[in-house]
Amino acid sequence: MTSTLPATLIELVYDALLKSFWRKEALKRFLRQSGISDSFIAQLDPQEIKRQWLDRLFPKLQTSERGRAIISAMAKALAEQTSFPDLEKWEDAAEKIQVARNAVQALRYFLGMKSQAEAREKEEEDRRRKAAEAREKSFRSQTDLKKLKDQLEFLFLELGTQEAGYKFQTWFYDFLDYEDIDNRRPYVSAGRQIDGSITLDGTTYLVELKFTSAQSDATDIDSVLAKVNTKADNTMGVVISISGYSSVAVDQASFAKSPLLLLDSKHIYMVLSGISRLSEVLRRVRRHSSQTGIAYLDPNDFGG
Repeated sequence: MTSTLPATLIELVYDALLKSFWRKEALKRFLRQSGISDSFIAQLDPQEIKRQWLDRLFPKLQTSERGRAIISAMAKALAEQTSFPDLEKWEDAAEKIQVARNAVQALRYFLGMKSQAEAREKEEEDRRRKAAEAREKSFRSQTDLKKLKDQLEFLFLELGTQEAGYKFQTWFYDFLDYEDIDNRRPYVSAGRQIDGSITLDGTTYLVELKFTSAQSDATDIDSVLAKVNTKADNTMGVVISISGYSSVAVDQASFAKSPLLLLDSKHIYMVLSGISRLSEVLRRVRRHSSQTGIAYLDPNDFGG
């Protein structure tokens, strides 16, 4: 919807019209091409001067949406003029054309300033909108993260039960979706149950989930290694044992070029508390494993 037009713009369009068209017929043609009705143009008295025509026309145009749009279109058309055919072949043509050019230049300058102001206003509006969207997204993110945290803590009431293990499996992949990590939910491969997989930085990790009250031990590590070792060379494994690992299990998973990463509830809560993203946790543990051959890194040691 076209808002009320600036008074300066109306005055400049009015002035450019008077100075760009010397003959009344030329002015009529321009008005007709701009959308002024034939009925209005037919009422223009040839005995009147052009200024009298425009003095009746412009107040009328300003009263309607369509009329204001016509003034805006006139402004654009007048500002785009590079020649003034109706002013040629007069004795004082050079003077008339220079006066018209000055009027058009003033209009063009105003439109440019208006365009810049509108662009700045749009940028400011976009900035405010994006800031509001960012606040809304942050709020939703915090709300969703709290919801995930509450769900996990509720699951701890059933820790160690088979039912809780299945629920944790569902919860973990909802958690991955929240973290925007590419994943595949549990599936069966070559007769082996795979708790799913995640892909990060071009590496696919088979997932092993342990929602038990006891720590994972060496036999759990052997089982995961057997699954990983049958896959492609770039496949690794990540074990999430909510109750942690025995020292023997960590030793079993730790060796040169080990394909395993070990995470526990402390890593998960690091993310749920908003301290880090899961992708960064995985990268930090992998870097530690690459540098030391040790598959587990306590979150308390992440700064080292």
